[in-house]
Amino acid sequence: MTLATLSDVLQPALRDGHAVAGLVVLGWEDARAYVAAAEAEGLPVILQAGPGCRAHTPLPILAAMFRHLAEQASVPVVAHLDHGTSVQECRQAIDCGFTSVMFDGSRLPLDENIAQTAAIVAMAHAAGLSCEGEIGFVGYASGEASARTAPADAARFAAETGVDAMAVSVGNVHLQTEAAAVIDLDAVAAIMAATRTPLVIHGGSGVPAAMRQHLARHTSVCKFNIGTELRMAFGAALRTAVNRDPARFDRLAILKETEGPVTLAARQVLRGLA
Repeated sequence: MTLATLSDVLQPALRDGHAVAGLVVLGWEDARAYVAAAEAEGLPVILQAGPGCRAHTPLPILAAMFRHLAEQASVPVVAHLDHGTSVQECRQAIDCGFTSVMFDGSRLPLDENIAQTAAIVAMAHAAGLSCEGEIGFVGYASGEASARTAPADAARFAAETGVDAMAVSVGNVHLQTEAAAVIDLDAVAAIMAATRTPLVIHGGSGVPAAMRQHLARHTSVCKFNIGTELRMAFGAALRTAVNRDPARFDRLAILKETEGPVTLAARQVLRGLA
């Protein structure tokens, strides 16, 4: 069994100068492809259940799926709740068997974000698990604008919450379909000077591969959340499979053809952070 917590994989990454991929899961096929990719590369992976996934599949099912895949894997696999919205949701994830939770209080006033995040960190640590928080606000392509992370706020947030990882806003944006994000390296350096907490880049699909590699090797960014580019790989593979034989109706046969292309795409992501 290689079920791991977030700290289990991020602390070695921080020490050795690499990063770990947090891959956003939408279902069984992509989750299985992500673990296959991690095993092929000999690298750890973080399976992430975001709000969209949780709206489609109940948390207990996702926890069982992640844990099953981890138990069969030869590499560390983290079962991670992404963008948890409340103490209750994070508690449910912990009770279901997730090994890590991310509480997103980034829309809250700073004091409230710190207070709620600290409570969830205490809850997670009491269970022997990890907790990620967010300071600043990572915006959305064609949606809410970002609010950049202030280094002083990051230092206070890290110190007062005790988070195991801290998502920051330094030019990264969620849901970008092109690698067009411009990362502010001076801002990253200022945050690093303020805290040694492992940093997380949400919206990693929008960050050019060369920049992802630079951040992984030369900064305390130890985790990249990657979703959009892998969903695009899945969508392209699914479209090809459907169009190849329009008379087919067996969804298992159709979906099986997505796993190879998604595995290859995930391997490229993982390799770029090592």
